[in-house]
Amino acid sequence: MRLAAIDIGSNAARLLISEVVLDGPGRPIFNKVNLIRVPLRLGFDVFEHGEIPKAKIGMILQTMKAYRHLMNAYGVELTHLKACATSAMRDASNAEEIIRKVKMETGIDIEVISGGDEAAYIQESHVAETMDSQNSYLYIDVGGGSTELTLYSRGKMLFKNSFNIGTIRLLKNSVTDAAWDELKDYIKKNIKDLGKVVAIGSGGNINKIFSLSKKKDGKPVPLELLRDYHKELTAVSMEDRINKYKLREDRADVIVPALLIYINIMRWAEADEIYVPKIGLADGLIQHLWYEMNPVKST
Repeated sequence: MRLAAIDIGSNAARLLISEVVLDGPGRPIFNKVNLIRVPLRLGFDVFEHGEIPKAKIGMILQTMKAYRHLMNAYGVELTHLKACATSAMRDASNAEEIIRKVKMETGIDIEVISGGDEAAYIQESHVAETMDSQNSYLYIDVGGGSTELTLYSRGKMLFKNSFNIGTIRLLKNSVTDAAWDELKDYIKKNIKDLGKVVAIGSGGNINKIFSLSKKKDGKPVPLELLRDYHKELTAVSMEDRINKYKLREDRADVIVPALLIYINIMRWAEADEIYVPKIGLADGLIQHLWYEMNPVKST
């Protein structure tokens, strides 16, 4: 069975198409068929002006039409799609109008999800469940408009929360000292007496840092290495980031504030390393959709 997820974020929109097969005991295995990313950069307009301009609405419609054609080409039915929008659409005053147009022209239903829902969907990958149960695990998902945190300790979720601190908000200088203090205080208050905290990172920026680090899959990236990259990338121009580090233009500007967010959160959580399983909201949406369609029957 093929399933699809659309994640309309503050920096980019992604379409993930996955093939779901069952292993021997009947557990689902999610194999990525294709991932397509379009840098709509909605947050640059919304976080400054409060709405999505006409030109960007046209880009959204063209992107959703293209995604619908790709779904048809891969044999994915609309009933096998989950489409969600996050921080930029949450803040956009004309979000409802855009969602209505997309539905009318493509048949795609877009759900604007809360920060809490976003955090919950991201941890649907259950990465922490495959790791040492004696540790505490902090999922950190850094987006353009918000950062989602979910903490697991000894197999139980202790909290999930969303904060309006994101890469584009930082570039637009719209994150206050009070917002940083709120995040810091929340982390410190909720990780007291938990022992070792290990970070699990998701999002395009931490995935790119992981690739640059040349670490093997499954190996963590030390906090000190994130600090080194932050210092290194801050010191060079956008042009050098694009040419020397092979970054796309729409990655080269947001990767520095993203690193700052990861570094601060890890420092406050006293986590000295971060695992990067290369999962994101779209992966969580696919898995949520599968379990929604195939509910686990209690015995």
